[in-house]
Amino acid sequence: MTHPTDNRTLLRLLGIEKPIIQAPMAGVSTPALAAAVSNAGGLGSLGVGAMNAEGARKVIKETRALTAKPFNINVFCHSPAMSNEAVESQWLKWLAPHFEKYGATPPASLWEIYTSFLADPDMVEVFLEEKPAVVSFHFGLPTAEVIADLKKAGIKLLGAATNVHEAAQVAAAGVDAIVAQGIEAGGHRGVFDPALDDRLGTFALTRLLVKAFSLPVIAAGGIMDGAGIAAALALGAQAAQLGTAFVACPETSIDDGYRRALLGDAARRTTFTSGISGRIARSMVNKFTELASDANAPKTPEYPIAYDAGKSLHAAAKAKGEFGYGAQWAGQAAALARSLPAAELVAQLERELKESVRELQPLLG
Repeated sequence: MTHPTDNRTLLRLLGIEKPIIQAPMAGVSTPALAAAVSNAGGLGSLGVGAMNAEGARKVIKETRALTAKPFNINVFCHSPAMSNEAVESQWLKWLAPHFEKYGATPPASLWEIYTSFLADPDMVEVFLEEKPAVVSFHFGLPTAEVIADLKKAGIKLLGAATNVHEAAQVAAAGVDAIVAQGIEAGGHRGVFDPALDDRLGTFALTRLLVKAFSLPVIAAGGIMDGAGIAAALALGAQAAQLGTAFVACPETSIDDGYRRALLGDAARRTTFTSGISGRIARSMVNKFTELASDANAPKTPEYPIAYDAGKSLHAAAKAKGEFGYGAQWAGQAAALARSLPAAELVAQLERELKESVRELQPLLG
């Protein structure tokens, strides 16, 4: 199949002016951030995967109060966790000395701190009632019935894919565009099955999907500036999705420790860890990633059950002034982060994109 020749197909579809999409970033994005990006001509996003249905309704309404432009709502479509009391107990025992260091005790037990969209009919009802302009799926796809209902409600749908096989499922499901999320991305990539991760880079993945599918492709992972956006567009993507680039914006909900790390030397080193959440994710190297990489560490509880312990430890340490146990998700190019208001960052990205295109034209003859 060939990619559409008109590279504005996606922009018209989503009702946006610029090929710049802010990644949803559950726990980091806010109505203020999403609205600022959308008002600036891009597509702002809200990650509601860690919220319940009424929490999602609240942030949708708050965002609508700040913008009349389209914005994206993102949900997690992972398989619900299977609790294992023995694994969870051993993990809490392993973490206990670190809790004690900050004058706290670990939780007595762990629980699945949020519900997968696959098992959350209330969230589906909120979407059908509130009708956000765009809904995107991470970690997989909902049922064909749910997709049909959302499309019938006039909602545009995006699906993340990290390899060609996942993209084929996304395309077959009837969504409107594919988010090609490469290994460079910060946080949790949208891998359907963590045991089947091809770990493809953004450029290779983008090109593979552009050549294989007729749907518009959105490149994601490690893109931090206008030059990166230009490269993605040159490969056939119709837009770029940036996450880490927006994390340092004042509109996000990150704490001071996360912000200092992202804008400091810590941003030069990222690593994979499953210790924080129970699922492989890219983080800046910090105390928790080092703890989880210890050769003596026991098996981590399933995602998102492990998050319950991680968040508790982070809260205990943070209360004593230590921020190094947080989920400091960041992509490979995190050191390029800038602390700009979101609207200014979108404008800067657009200027850099245009400049990159101008600089390339003489080289192309």
